[in-house]
Amino acid sequence: MTTKSLKHLTTTARIIPLAAAIAAAAVGTAHASERLDVASAYSTQNLFGQSAKNISERIKMMSSGEFEFAVHDPGELVPPFEIFNSVSSGAIPAGWTSIAYLSGNLPIANLYGALPFSPPAEAVFSWTSAGEGSELLQKALDPYNVKFLACSYLPQEPGGWFNKEINSTDDLNGLSMRISGLGAQVLNKFGASTQLIPGNEVYLSLERGRVDAAEFSIPQVDSAMGLDEIAEYYYFPGWQQGAGWLALLINQSVWDGYSDAQRGQISTACQANIQKEADEVIPAQVETLRELEESGVKIRRFPDEVLNALHDSWDEVRSELVAESPEFDEAYTSLMEHAEKMQQWHDLQTLPSKTDVQGD
Repeated sequence: MTTKSLKHLTTTARIIPLAAAIAAAAVGTAHASERLDVASAYSTQNLFGQSAKNISERIKMMSSGEFEFAVHDPGELVPPFEIFNSVSSGAIPAGWTSIAYLSGNLPIANLYGALPFSPPAEAVFSWTSAGEGSELLQKALDPYNVKFLACSYLPQEPGGWFNKEINSTDDLNGLSMRISGLGAQVLNKFGASTQLIPGNEVYLSLERGRVDAAEFSIPQVDSAMGLDEIAEYYYFPGWQQGAGWLALLINQSVWDGYSDAQRGQISTACQANIQKEADEVIPAQVETLRELEESGVKIRRFPDEVLNALHDSWDEVRSELVAESPEFDEAYTSLMEHAEKMQQWHDLQTLPSKTDVQGD
């Protein structure tokens, strides 16, 4: 077993029974506490977990040290996929997770981080921040007694790590893959088996053959997790996810207990964090890809034939979802209309290339 394997086992096994004590002190008494305990779905040693800690540091600075977060690693309070239900019930006061992980309860959550063949990331960002996206998601969350704040913006992810080349859709038949969101339903139509595995278990699952392939995040995060050590091929584009959000989920009673100043500090810290990450994230991924190539990772693009077939399958899955969920239908229509407005602007502003102007 590798050293990294042992580290993953240790992280997975380290579950500390703190949730009950924290919940007893937090729910309904947020105004009396200067610390918000936040259960993170991601290790604070990686980019996503560190993002939550960065927000806490901003809040502490704005409040002159009177208010801050305590960000807990996966499993310290609750397992990653139990964060939403635990915040909803009041078992824990707050959580830090991907909005896409809420899709088991809320189908529309897929639009915020697990939408196949999504509009460009810029359109998803704008729709969530300035369009109807935030309002529609909060309306869906209200019955669960959960307040959400989008606090970390993720660009389009790669298509995943594989230990064999994908040359046709035949190569998807029988494939076992870790994948989140609606992309899993798309792959199932080609005979693939799919699993949603927590981030702190992805390395071991791929190493031990529990899955043949895995998609998790952007190159910077995937590389830090060591996925390049156990998979040979890194595929693009990320057809299964065009953009994503990490969110702070706060029990509504806890949120209501904060002062206007505290709520403003949290919101401002989240907006500042989004802007900082948006400025830095793409160049950092390109640098990471160069390092991965130098280390021997084979970066590939899915063949157009495969992408077209996946898109056709997505059309089927989307039609089924629209028929089953009026909320998904409303939100998807809103997103696509918003994306079309942005595309019209970009089309008007597109400049011809020098070749187009000069001809052959």
